[in-house]
Amino acid sequence: MKMLRWLNGLACLGISLTASATSITPEVVASGLQNPWALSFIDQNQMLVTERAGRLRVVSTDGQVGEPIKGLPPIQAGRQGGLLDIITDQDFKNNRRLYFCYTAPEGDDNNQANNSTALASAVLSADNRQLDDVRVIFRQKPTYAGGFHFGCRLVQQADGTLLLGMGDRFHLSQQAQVLDQHIGKVVRLNPDGSVPSDNPFVSQVGVAPEIWSYGHRNIQGAVIAADGTLWMHEHGPQGGDELNRIKPGVNYGWPVITYGVNYGGSTIGAGLTAAPGMAQPAIHWTPSIAPSGMAQITSDQYGPEWRGNFLVGSLKFQHLVRLTLDGNQVSSQSVELPNLGQRVRDVRQGPDGLIYILTDRTDGQLIRLQPT
Repeated sequence: MKMLRWLNGLACLGISLTASATSITPEVVASGLQNPWALSFIDQNQMLVTERAGRLRVVSTDGQVGEPIKGLPPIQAGRQGGLLDIITDQDFKNNRRLYFCYTAPEGDDNNQANNSTALASAVLSADNRQLDDVRVIFRQKPTYAGGFHFGCRLVQQADGTLLLGMGDRFHLSQQAQVLDQHIGKVVRLNPDGSVPSDNPFVSQVGVAPEIWSYGHRNIQGAVIAADGTLWMHEHGPQGGDELNRIKPGVNYGWPVITYGVNYGGSTIGAGLTAAPGMAQPAIHWTPSIAPSGMAQITSDQYGPEWRGNFLVGSLKFQHLVRLTLDGNQVSSQSVELPNLGQRVRDVRQGPDGLIYILTDRTDGQLIRLQPT
């Protein structure tokens, strides 16, 4: 019934629901991963995989799962928090540097109540067993004693700067509109954690200089498209998940405008879906699909029909959503792997041009999508 309401809602928005001419077969590469959250390739045949409980492993494309890598900082795992996203530096082949975001206790003691989303950089040893030169380069402020809405999706732009999408910590949603801190924001940093001189608010008194955009609820997917544009999606409340093209200095509206409602059905704020000075999403999903992970298909592995499309994982409906874009808007979408039966946590394209996904459960899987 919820799926039917979702499809009907898309039709009302004028978004066509296409049937795919390309078929894909899920091939299980590895299993036994405990709530895996993100993957990032380090060469043609190996990738780093994070487990939310606070472990980082190397997994190979032939299914070998390595022992936990040593050297991680203190990580506060629980509820939605833990070790989350990871990417390799664009010059990883030469510097072996990587970046990961995680839930950090306020101090060095994991038993402390207050925590925040943190971003660290490190160098992976040549034998893939140890993290060296670990540096915490950013911590979201303020800290908060809660276990929800950490966000934590991470991308690197062509100029080397890092963009980190964060959440509103669930109970601090109003602060997504407040500019002297990082709740409900996208921040942009140099690889050493310093603030780029061309950030949109860098010269404004009383505004956190790291801010790139604001008015976000809980960012769970991010991709820099082939044309250099930045796209992120975020969870809405009950309905109102959004995909946005992220631009510097723009207000994306949460919680002033939303297409969702409170859990239980009550209106959020004044019940607005639009307001002056606040951006509209490229698409919103009501009911929620609980999007997580996102990749753009830039290879020809799946044929010309899929090239350039976005693939978005759905935690709620346990499938993939394929999006075709027309400029800044979604022109059509289709459901892929409708019978997968597992919550999709991450979606990445590998060096071989194939799509790899992680499923979020205590016996999580790494799955490769084979074109058939």
